[in-house]
Amino acid sequence: MSSLQSFEDLECWKSARELRMFVSQNIIPKFPIEEKYALTSQLRRSSRSVSDNIAEGYGRFNYQENIQSCRIARGSLCESLNQVITARDEEYIDDYLLQQYRERFEKTKAILNGYINYLVKTKLG
Repeated sequence: MSSLQSFEDLECWKSARELRMFVSQNIIPKFPIEEKYALTSQLRRSSRSVSDNIAEGYGRFNYQENIQSCRIARGSLCESLNQVITARDEEYIDDYLLQQYRERFEKTKAILNGYINYLVKTKLG
């Protein structure tokens, strides 16, 4: 972790950013206007929350608080998947777009879990 200069250097943050941009560029534009203050708003907030919480945890300079923030980020990640599934159920997006999202979701979740495990081991070490 010594080579990290900013949360922007974290692979989990980079992956969360990619996921957020995918949501805003490819999924949200498919929603009808009547979802503007409902599903659109919820998905926008939850997808942003993933990278927000990773950045916040990094800035706390405390292993336990960083771990907790990353766990919150993981919860937001799962929340956003649920909202994308809802979008598919409502037929706002197709199976292909859901699959593209799932691939980014799984990648982000794996990297984030790895970072959490690293923080836990470093804290104990």
